[in-house]
Amino acid sequence: MAWNVQQAAAVPGNRARNTPARVAAWSAALGVGLIAAIVLTPMFWLMYGGFYTAALFLCGLVAVPAGHAGRRRGKKLGGRDRGLALLALLTGWLLMLGALVLVLAYAGLVAGLGVLVDSAN
Repeated sequence: MAWNVQQAAAVPGNRARNTPARVAAWSAALGVGLIAAIVLTPMFWLMYGGFYTAALFLCGLVAVPAGHAGRRRGKKLGGRDRGLALLALLTGWLLMLGALVLVLAYAGLVAGLGVLVDSAN
């Protein structure tokens, strides 16, 4: 006797194999949040560049000591989660480096505009 999907679904307790996937509410919210972050981050940077740069630097400033504390704690726990702490360290230093590059870019932009305005007179 050959079984097909409708017959399998008709038997109580059996589920059809080809059912739509269920999505948890938290994963749907996470997906929407990630899409919003991708779209809104450049807009936020263009409108409020100074705040964005300060936020980058402050997040890095928090991540570096937290990474060092995590590495120290991981050493006491026998090496558990030391890789995650190293990731926090690297991310923190990259954030602070990115903030420094943005500050230098702002300063270069202002200096370049000053030269242009000076040469126009």
